[in-house]
Amino acid sequence: MAPTALLRRASPLSDWAQLGLRIAILLLLLAVIVGVHWLERDQFRDNLDGNMNFADVIYFTMISATTTGYGDVVPVTDQARLFDALVVTPVRIFFLLILAGTAYTFVIKRTWNKFLMQRIQKTLSNHVVVAGFGVSGSEAVAELLERGVKPERIVVIDPREESILQAEALGCIVIQADATRDATLETVRIAHASQAIVSAGRDDTSILITLTIRHLAPTIPISVVVRASDNELPARAAGATTVINPASFAGLLLAGSAEGAGIADYITDLASAGGRVRLHERAIEPFEAGKSLKDTAVGVGLRILRGQQVIGFWEQEASRLEAGDRIIEVLPAHAFPKVPGI
Repeated sequence: MAPTALLRRASPLSDWAQLGLRIAILLLLLAVIVGVHWLERDQFRDNLDGNMNFADVIYFTMISATTTGYGDVVPVTDQARLFDALVVTPVRIFFLLILAGTAYTFVIKRTWNKFLMQRIQKTLSNHVVVAGFGVSGSEAVAELLERGVKPERIVVIDPREESILQAEALGCIVIQADATRDATLETVRIAHASQAIVSAGRDDTSILITLTIRHLAPTIPISVVVRASDNELPARAAGATTVINPASFAGLLLAGSAEGAGIADYITDLASAGGRVRLHERAIEPFEAGKSLKDTAVGVGLRILRGQQVIGFWEQEASRLEAGDRIIEVLPAHAFPKVPGI
């Protein structure tokens, strides 16, 4: 039988409100016990002076509810003893649980979480920051994992708890926060990341996140997903290195499939980590300068990226590579280089 799912939601109370509520519960229980003890005070005996006054009632209630008592005030009737056994003893246990839970929540847990965050931050370098763990963001993380990136090198930012829990279950480092804020991106050490993937679900939010990332990390590659074609230019203006429009890409696949089913399959094969072939972009090595793209590519050379210029394999400039060029080639999956930093 499958386990029953439990409904969860974030508490509407602040930490201080939760602390106040716990204290109020403790005081209410103590007040009830004090009241009962006072009404039944004739059933108790004070071994010091024989007189059971209100101060003695409060004293006995406190030590019996928090400890086992000292024997100076004792119940002398069966009714009083049963009340202490069946009511005060469970309340005593409840007190301990509340006090221990409060200490854990407000002291131990906070201190431990702060220690863990500081420890994680110190080791964060050359990691991938994923802002937004919706459909596109989760697919991107799944593909990164498939390509061999270790989950501890992926940091997911999302304001939704359910998304954070899903990413955490994959082993990723997570933070439930607003990725448009400088403080959030500084916490995940965005300036030390190897790349950023932005898919916030809304184009305006994604563009704002991109702008904030570019402000804090001027050089890292940023890939951003936009839904409207009109927002591709603003996304690039905000600092995106790569802008992806899922609708446009789907249209390309559909158009390609109209000319032959194998075309769409091959494009999918190229894009997927599980395919037989993979697209690879890299900077040329110093010894490769002066050679042709055909002679330099490990697999099949397709394109040269020379500054802002894009050179196809059929063009004259592809016959001679220059220092600083980057090339795009197709490699068989088994020859694909290991992902750095894994």
